[in-house]
Amino acid sequence: MPQRDTSLAVPLPLPPSASSPLQLQHSELERVSRIGSGAGGTVYKVLHRPTAKIYALKVIYGNHEDAVRNQMRREIQILRDVDNPNVVRCHNLIDHNGEIQVLLEFMDRGSLESRHIPNESPLSDLSRQILCGLHYLHRRKIVHRDIKPSNLLINSRAIVKIADFGVSRILAQTMDNCNSSVGTIAYMSPERINTDLNHGRYDGYAGDIWSLGVSILEFYLGKFPFSVGRHGDWASLMCAICLSQPPEAPPTASREFRDFIACCLQRDPARRWTAAQLLRHPFIAPVSNHSSFK
Repeated sequence: MPQRDTSLAVPLPLPPSASSPLQLQHSELERVSRIGSGAGGTVYKVLHRPTAKIYALKVIYGNHEDAVRNQMRREIQILRDVDNPNVVRCHNLIDHNGEIQVLLEFMDRGSLESRHIPNESPLSDLSRQILCGLHYLHRRKIVHRDIKPSNLLINSRAIVKIADFGVSRILAQTMDNCNSSVGTIAYMSPERINTDLNHGRYDGYAGDIWSLGVSILEFYLGKFPFSVGRHGDWASLMCAICLSQPPEAPPTASREFRDFIACCLQRDPARRWTAAQLLRHPFIAPVSNHSSFK
């Protein structure tokens, strides 16, 4: 079998699309700094020298066989067509020396991890923005699988966007359903962690809503809302999430916020509200009464 020449860095070929990929070479990208890293890979801030534009470059770990690469091409076609103000843009997928890299929109104020937002008015605006992005993804039959504060990014215009949905899909490219194990257990729904719950059925859309609820409550409290830390061991997290009652907003919070969190964190996934329903929740609407999140 002929050996693959890895000396060149070229974009993987993609089918024609209404949203054309950025035509650039890997050699034109200059790594400015490392933004962060996780189980899936490392993200760099990069400069496209010919245009002086800044992007984020996600380098995905692992060796990828041809079948996986072909699946990635199909996934990136879907992701490249995603166009919503509250979802990070995925511009292209680059194959560089056998390494899979995803070129993304750069969010200059970083993630919302460890943010404490005790004021309900800006928290409502933040929640609305995330829900707008999530509703858009769900309408396009895209399940995120890994909603958490570190995957919620903000830019200097105070626009909040959902990130890493593309990487979540790519890392799950060999799976045909939502039962793939991509994601952070601390923010996973009970029925996803323990497949004995809900008769073994898993609804990825409802799973995203649970993760959203945990994240929003964490912003309000300034800490992970379960009795164990989010970096606790698997067994402790599993017991806290699957065996205890869902966390609640404190009595000092408004009735609207307490109810909003309860609608997200129903143990029965069938009783969780959808993104479309939550956008009409009194905590979110009317927008005119809420100050912007900054």
